[in-house]
Amino acid sequence: MQALVYTFIAIAAVAVGAAAYFGLTFTPANAILAALVFGCVCVVLMERTLRLRAENRLERAIEDLSRLLATDAQAGAVLGQRINSIAEVDAGARLEGVEADISVLGTVIRQVAEAVADLEERKAKPAPVSNDRLITAPSAPVVYEPEPLIPLPLLRQAVSENRLIYHMQPVVTLPQRRTQGFDLVPRLMLENGDLADRADFMPRRGGEDVLRHIEGVGLLEAVTICRRARANAQQVTVYAPLSRATIGDSTASEQLLVSLEANRAIASGLTFTISEADWQDLTTGERAIADAVAKKGAGFSISDVRSLRIDIAELAAQGVRSLRIDAARFIAEPEVFTDFHASDIANYVARFDIKLLGTGVVSERQIVELLEDGIVLIQGPYIAAAGPVRSDLGMEPLRQTAR
Repeated sequence: MQALVYTFIAIAAVAVGAAAYFGLTFTPANAILAALVFGCVCVVLMERTLRLRAENRLERAIEDLSRLLATDAQAGAVLGQRINSIAEVDAGARLEGVEADISVLGTVIRQVAEAVADLEERKAKPAPVSNDRLITAPSAPVVYEPEPLIPLPLLRQAVSENRLIYHMQPVVTLPQRRTQGFDLVPRLMLENGDLADRADFMPRRGGEDVLRHIEGVGLLEAVTICRRARANAQQVTVYAPLSRATIGDSTASEQLLVSLEANRAIASGLTFTISEADWQDLTTGERAIADAVAKKGAGFSISDVRSLRIDIAELAAQGVRSLRIDAARFIAEPEVFTDFHASDIANYVARFDIKLLGTGVVSERQIVELLEDGIVLIQGPYIAAAGPVRSDLGMEPLRQTAR
């Protein structure tokens, strides 16, 4: 563009010289001098305009950097206050009191259990019923969620020893299979150097403090990746895990909001993955925290969705960007999820700027069937396994793994 402007200036200078020579009866030397003066004046004016534009752009960049540094300083001050308040707490005395209360409570529970057992033994047994008149109802199968292989105490020890790491698993768009984002996958480094998957160590019941720590590390990792991608002029979405253990805790939720406020420039690239059970069980206060997260620019991805017979418009207003469904189950039993036709539900959900995300894709046939049903976001071991991200190459390593 600049070369074109200079070309026009040269043409205009020649035209001025010609006009001076033929129209104003200048001598050839005077006409050439007039053309050169006109060209020099135009070049000076053009350079001045470009310099002023560059200075204005530099001033705006400095102002943006100043605001970012101010928010970082504010977040650091809040974190320092938290650390100071924790350092002043006498945890030893409180723990002794809690241990004593737990001991007393355990004794009382044991006594109550013994009393109930005595009452059951003394209770008269019911009269036997003849087999020909006995009608037994079929018992419903009880589904027990398996306990993690790594118990909670060992998990706490591993987390305290900084053996928790996060890997990335791509989420791709169909049919080009371009990387749309990355799932943060927590893994635990064992003492023998092996890596334990999420299902092997994530606590099913209790352990909220460990969950908060794991999700806090995931948030820090997601912010780092988004900042690195922005520095490399790349558009990337990072799906970070989130649960009620963090949203329901005042300190953890406040730290989450402070981090999002300090990183508003990259908040649009953050999407928090929360299970459908946790999302539906959010209390009024927890729902307010989720709304505040959405107002900061981040979004939500609901995982383990069992049914699409829900208010999609309400979810869109609450900042939900995607609904994760099991690909195999949706292909085999679409009627379990919705009363719509399988090929229409994705278009209906897309009207509210929400996308269906098929998870657990294990074959090419599943990809074809999901694409026929209009589902364009998929993730699973067939696409790419979770792996580390090399800091020197940004997002490139995992993009190459996607088939």
